[in-house]
Amino acid sequence: MGSSLTDGLNPQQQQAVTAGEGPILVLAGPGSGKTRVLTHRIAYLIRERKVHPSAIVAVTFTNKAAGEMRSRVDGLLDGTLKGLTIGTFHAICARLLRREAEFTPQRADFLIYDTDDQLSLIGQAMNEMNVDSKKFRPRQILNAISSAKNELIGPDTYSGQGYPGEVIERVYSRYQELLIASNARDFDDLLMDTAILFRDQPDVLTKYQRFYEYLLVDEFQDTNAAQYVLVRQLAAPQNNVFVVGDEDQAIYAFRGADYRNVAQFRTDFPAATVILLEQNYRSTQSVLDAARAVIDKNTHRTPKALFTDRGLGEPLSVYEAYSDSEEAEYVIKTLEELRREGLSYRDFAVMYRTNAQSRSLEDAFIREGVPYKLVGGVGFYKRREVRDLIAYLRLVNSGDDTVSFNRIINVPKRGIGKKSLEDFHAWAAKSRYRTGQALEALADGEVSALGASVARKFVEFYTLLTEWRALAGTGDLSALMDDIIGRTNFTGYLHDSSDTTDEALERDENVREFRAVLARKQEQGIALIQFLEEMALVADVDSLEVGAEAVTLLTLHAAKGLEYPVVFLTGLEEGLLPHQRSLDEPEQMAEERRLMYVGLTRAMRRVYLTYAFRRLMYGDSTPGVPSRFLADIPAKLTVGTTPRLLDQRDRRSFHEEVRWERGRSANELPAASSRPLLPLTNPNKAAASSSKLRYKSGQRVRHSKFGEGIVITSQVMGSDEEVTVSFSDKQVGIKRLAASFANLTVLDG
Repeated sequence: MGSSLTDGLNPQQQQAVTAGEGPILVLAGPGSGKTRVLTHRIAYLIRERKVHPSAIVAVTFTNKAAGEMRSRVDGLLDGTLKGLTIGTFHAICARLLRREAEFTPQRADFLIYDTDDQLSLIGQAMNEMNVDSKKFRPRQILNAISSAKNELIGPDTYSGQGYPGEVIERVYSRYQELLIASNARDFDDLLMDTAILFRDQPDVLTKYQRFYEYLLVDEFQDTNAAQYVLVRQLAAPQNNVFVVGDEDQAIYAFRGADYRNVAQFRTDFPAATVILLEQNYRSTQSVLDAARAVIDKNTHRTPKALFTDRGLGEPLSVYEAYSDSEEAEYVIKTLEELRREGLSYRDFAVMYRTNAQSRSLEDAFIREGVPYKLVGGVGFYKRREVRDLIAYLRLVNSGDDTVSFNRIINVPKRGIGKKSLEDFHAWAAKSRYRTGQALEALADGEVSALGASVARKFVEFYTLLTEWRALAGTGDLSALMDDIIGRTNFTGYLHDSSDTTDEALERDENVREFRAVLARKQEQGIALIQFLEEMALVADVDSLEVGAEAVTLLTLHAAKGLEYPVVFLTGLEEGLLPHQRSLDEPEQMAEERRLMYVGLTRAMRRVYLTYAFRRLMYGDSTPGVPSRFLADIPAKLTVGTTPRLLDQRDRRSFHEEVRWERGRSANELPAASSRPLLPLTNPNKAAASSSKLRYKSGQRVRHSKFGEGIVITSQVMGSDEEVTVSFSDKQVGIKRLAASFANLTVLDG
């Protein structure tokens, strides 16, 4: 380390590190060195301002980040930390609650319950109150309680709306009583109880306000309501609070994070010093300009003019693949070409919006022998719901597969618990039966050590297996899978066993994607045993060692904080990115735009943007529309732009000139444009084409899978007709379908 802690810092970083007393807000763009600023700020306070380390508390969001920060500060100060507090919100609050246990209902040795423990207590509370768990799912009630706690709403002040709200209110109250009786807290309690302690025990709050003279918070845009209250409580009265964040990188709203806390900080601390870190040390200027073009369309943010000394760099490459399979092949072909220029597999990251999209990528990587690893998730065929369905298929194929039998005998639940399963295996072993033989013996009426009701449940399962084996014998794997999913109520199980609605939807997407894979294998004439062998190969390749030379596959949510020389952003289509659920929700659309921004700014040198003309998702191959985010990127920053994308840019530019935005008054409308409503070069040709359309706007139609719907628009696409339909089933929503594949039935004229 040089003689000064500001050596090597740019002027804005120096200003942040050496800032004086009072509130400080550092708005740090991606790749701007925020971790360096935080660690140097701590070291500066200790070495230059002579602040005792024990008077400083630094809050991060992960244990890994806390460890890295501590290590860096330790290096700057040669190990003289002397009581410095660095940790996550939850860890710091737990430590504090143990110290101040005399002021709380729980003892100092309280337990911290995980989700399974919480669900057990929720179930107990519901049983005591005779609440129907089919009508009111325990996880839904737990989610409602968690949301309330994040807003610092305890059971005494919770007020539910309608009968469902009353049920949650009663269960919440009893659940909290059971937690206290068990001398336990859940993760949400750690935050809420600390905030309540500070509110109700002013002497305790004053003690910690004096003890922690300086408070530093990383990733401030990811704080929720409870965490923000804790920051305000601990910061007062001296308000030596130093927060670092970036509204543009707020992508965790589904976890309760509220990027608006950044703006709220400026309101609550009007005298705060605001410092912008705009110099980027990671990316080229082309990448930064493209990212800025996407994010600048968001409102309620602080504009940042990101710049770099790394030069303009290469333009972003845009590629339209015909299908998701060709998209994966393009990715592999391109990265192999770049490897010949000296790059390694570890230099590449392939990103996508949803986990289900990794399937076609993984298949291609396995087929071509390219090593890969996944970040922030497991391989497609390793995901729990997919492994469960594979276990069903394996058991249909071989009744003696004990591993698969144990996995799914009670998944979804069919009343066969751990004790019953143990008794079954003990009896089978004593009778020297293999698993399949034991089931058959019970079905034949053989007397066992099991009770009659328990034996009957095993026989019912055996009957299902027998029927599924007959179905498998026909070679119709799609029908087999549909029957398994339907007769086990697997979809209901996914929702019951998911922590959030988004998680349940994602798991359901994975199931539908797996079903589509099976249908494709069936079309190729592959038998069940061959399919299972392929899955075994996938599992073998998927077990790559951590740190191996491999391409990284990851969702955009998992990409936060990472960087790679080359980034592929795949699946850039309307309905994927931005996601279908965001199309009619401005706040969700803004978050989708932030996801794109985060993905772009992970790249150091090169960015490849891909989308598919047709994508097979959940068994349907439908025409894709390039993402609006692609149209936001100026053409001068890209190469390989397709005619479809150019047309979309043209349409989008015109749309933005004439649209009546939400909240805009008539006096604010732009001047009338002399441009035609549609950028058609030959109106007569368009009219002639539209006269050949089979489907018309407003028609009621029926799809064999999606049910009834209303045609929104229909247009010629090559030799086919593209129909956009709004289906009655909200889970289906709006679909764009190729008429030749959809086989829609017109219900009225």
